Amino acid sequence: LCRGLALSLSYFAQFAQGTVAATRIYEIIDRVPEIDPYSPEGRTSLSTRGRIEFKGVTFAYPSRPDALILRSINLVIPSSKTLALVGASGGGKSTIFALIERFYDPVSGVISLDGHDLRTLQVKWLRSQMGMVGQEPILFATSIMENVLMGKEDATEREAIKACIAANAHDFVSALPQGYDTQVGESGFQLSGGQKQRLAIARAMLKKSSVLLLDEASSALDLESEKHVQQALSNASKRATTIVVAHRLSTIREANMIAVVQDGSVVEHGNHNTLLRSNLNGVYASMVRSDAEASAFA
Repeated sequence: LCRGLALSLSYFAQFAQGTVAATRIYEIIDRVPEIDPYSPEGRTSLSTRGRIEFKGVTFAYPSRPDALILRSINLVIPSSKTLALVGASGGGKSTIFALIERFYDPVSGVISLDGHDLRTLQVKWLRSQMGMVGQEPILFATSIMENVLMGKEDATEREAIKACIAANAHDFVSALPQGYDTQVGESGFQLSGGQKQRLAIARAMLKKSSVLLLDEASSALDLESEKHVQQALSNASKRATTIVVAHRLSTIREANMIAVVQDGSVVEHGNHNTLLRSNLNGVYASMVRSDAEASAFA
C-alpha cells in the first residue's frame, strides 16, 4: 500500500500540470468570439456581384489598440476585377484579408460588399461567399477527390472534375495511377507544391465564390510550377472579384488595379503601366526595377 501511495504521489505534479492545461484548453474552447461565426443575425443575399469598398478604414488589433495597422484606407474593387496588394511585409496587406473575412471589425470606417456594411451581414453567409488560397495550401490525408469536394457541401464529382479542369489540375491528376482516388498523404506530402496549390484553387473555384482572396499563392513555387498555377489563378479570377497579395511581378502586372500599401496606408494606386508612367521614382517603380535587376542576375 505504501509503495502504491508513493508511486501515486510521484505523478501528482504531472497530474496537477495536466489539470491546469486542460482547464485552459476548455476555457479557449468555450470562449465566445466577439464576432460569432454561428450567429443567425444579419442579412443574406441570393445574388452577390462581389463589389468591395473600403471607406476610411482604420484598424488596430485589440491586443495593441495604440498600434495602428491600417490608416484611413480607401479602396474600391469593382465586381469581377482583380486588385493586387503590394508592399513590404508587415505593411498591413494580410490584415486587409482578415477584415474582408470579418475576423475583425475596423476601428473606424466602413467595409462594404455590394453596398452593404459587412457588419450588417450574417457572418456565416458572408464567409460562404469567399474563397481563400494561401501560400501553403491545406490538404487532408484523404483522396484528391475528397479534398476538392470539401470546397462545397453538396458538390458532385462531376463538378469537382470541372473545377480541376479550370484550375489546370485535371491533366496531372488523370496521369496518376489512381487518378482522383489518389491519397495525398498528411498535408498533401505526396504532391508537389504546384500540384497542391492547383488543387486548393480547384476547391475554391468549386465553391463558386463571388470573392477570391489569394495570399502569396504562387510565391514559393519554381518557375514551371508558377506558370501552371498562374494560369489556374487567371481562370479563377474571371469568375470572381479577386484580391491578391503578391511579390512576383508576373502576378502583379496582370491585375486590373494595383494598390501599394506602406506602413498601413495606400501610397500609390493604379494599374501597372499607369504607376510606372506617373511616378518613375515611386515605390512601385522601384519594386519593378529591383525585380528586373534580380532577374538579370538570377
